[in-house]
Amino acid sequence: MAIGGLGTSLLLMAGIVVAVGLCRRLTRRELRSHQCLYTFFLEMFSTFQICACTNELCMLGTVDPEPHTALTLTYGFSVLHGLTLTGSTCNPCGALQPMWGGGMSVRMGGLKIAAQFVAAVLARMFMRFIWSLEMTEPHFGALSQGCGNPMQTTEVQAFCIELLFSVVFQLTVLRVESVNPKCGLRPSKVVEGVNPKIPIAEL
Repeated sequence: MAIGGLGTSLLLMAGIVVAVGLCRRLTRRELRSHQCLYTFFLEMFSTFQICACTNELCMLGTVDPEPHTALTLTYGFSVLHGLTLTGSTCNPCGALQPMWGGGMSVRMGGLKIAAQFVAAVLARMFMRFIWSLEMTEPHFGALSQGCGNPMQTTEVQAFCIELLFSVVFQLTVLRVESVNPKCGLRPSKVVEGVNPKIPIAEL
């Protein structure tokens, strides 16, 4: 793909990030007193950003040199999402975990999950419209390609792999949280404004 096409895709994703940032700021200013609407729209805008950018990144998978360009952009936008979407989960698993742990009510968790699915549908519709304009080379024929399978495996295998590593991760987190603090490390005193010269833990 030509450099101009890559630049157009980057401008598109940057525009999505800026627009979502403005929508999130407007939501915080206008709907903070309406907790349900505030939670729903904040989660919906955040998830829309991730879904829309992910759809566009999938179209950049053929950019030379493969797969370095696509991976670099994916990692870069992952960091950007983390910096710009603070306070949002943007994933049903991220909403279910605090629900099961008692840190979030079922109502709020369900509201966030509903917002995430609505945002995913809206992002797909928006990107299909953008692709229909055929602004860059990867957009040519994108609508006829349908959903791809970047994992190169079946849905059942992908589900089992995701389930396995999710369980392993959760068990590891629970194990770390249950470690006895008397094993020789004593946390330092908590101070405001972390000084990089202060160790996290001292013997």
